[in-house]
Amino acid sequence: MATINQNYQKLPGSYLFAEIARRVAAYKEAHPEADIIRLGIGDVTQPLPQVCIDAMHKAVDEMANQETFRGYGPEQGYPFLIEAIREHNYTKRGIQIASDEIFVSDGSKSDTGNIQEIFGLDNKVAITDPVYPVYLDTNVMAGRTGEMQENGYFAGVTYLPSNADNGFTPDLPKEHVDMIYLCCPNNPTGTTLSREALTKWVNYAKENDAVILFDAAYAAYISEPEVPRSIYEIPGATDCAIEFRSFSKTAGFTGTRCGYTVIPKTVTGKAADGSRVRFRDLWNRRHTTKFNGTAYIVQRGAAAIYTDEGQAQIKELISYYMENARIIREGLKSAGITAYGGINAPYIWLKTPNDMPSWDFFDKLLTEVNIVGTPGAGFGPCGEGYFRLTSFGDRENTKRAVERIKTQLHI
Repeated sequence: MATINQNYQKLPGSYLFAEIARRVAAYKEAHPEADIIRLGIGDVTQPLPQVCIDAMHKAVDEMANQETFRGYGPEQGYPFLIEAIREHNYTKRGIQIASDEIFVSDGSKSDTGNIQEIFGLDNKVAITDPVYPVYLDTNVMAGRTGEMQENGYFAGVTYLPSNADNGFTPDLPKEHVDMIYLCCPNNPTGTTLSREALTKWVNYAKENDAVILFDAAYAAYISEPEVPRSIYEIPGATDCAIEFRSFSKTAGFTGTRCGYTVIPKTVTGKAADGSRVRFRDLWNRRHTTKFNGTAYIVQRGAAAIYTDEGQAQIKELISYYMENARIIREGLKSAGITAYGGINAPYIWLKTPNDMPSWDFFDKLLTEVNIVGTPGAGFGPCGEGYFRLTSFGDRENTKRAVERIKTQLHI
């Protein structure tokens, strides 16, 4: 008899955004005339930068010619993209990363979910709370978390509260942990960690032989010069950190799919025989076994953002979304709603009025003003009482949404 992976039974009934989609679809079916504005899932709305389009058109033409056609490419990524990533995002910042420490993929969601496969099941996991659901859910699926308790926490996970009381800077764990998930700029709170805070985490990881899993998918949105763009700006991080990056929000690649993971050879773990093994080598083995590489056409489009023209175009794209963030943040303030984030990230994290449960606020926004957001409870127990809005909508809809909140929402 075929049996199931019983760990999946420990998960909540549905993935957060699938539940949101279900509720919105049910409301739309009952109210087909509703003009719904979506500020929930962090999906972009503006077209790809023209430089990416041009590069991909050229790559398509290459695929039509026998002399320039390409079949299977290197699973780790084409050298032209890897070298562009290395030079622009690391070398220019004084960070030494080797070409064979960069792995191109179809996006950071896959990588942040799959990375746990190269870690033993006996590792203790620490996650910030609230947190991007993929980190926790994939560890639940693997069997690393124990059972969910009545308070919503999994017994085998160390939770690191991140809220207004501690300035959205989680404290170091009081117990030993092995795998530390950090997201900066943070999804969902839209906040960042200072250089000082990141230094404390790196020091902790080195002292405790732990590994930091650093999700920097929104690094391109950082506007304040003192905020690190990479964990590797912190001394010692190349000995204890794995970094994830994405083109999804940087260049609008949510539907095009491209990202990458950086694993320095100096990041190692302990084998059963006591020897040290490079996580980079384990990831390379997994990557080449389970992944056939990101499409050549897509990688050409991604590489185009590192040209002077490409940098100018993504700067304009990011500025567009961050202006939306300013409009939302200031609009909420004028409506008497406390909000955080939206300065170094495209997310605004608001306090629900009158401590309303976040799913109740979701329903209130949807029914009273036809706006879709994301309930904070979906990101963890500490997200209860908060709510996430994204600035990835188009400008007109963003303005309309803010006006509805200011004039039609009953608080």
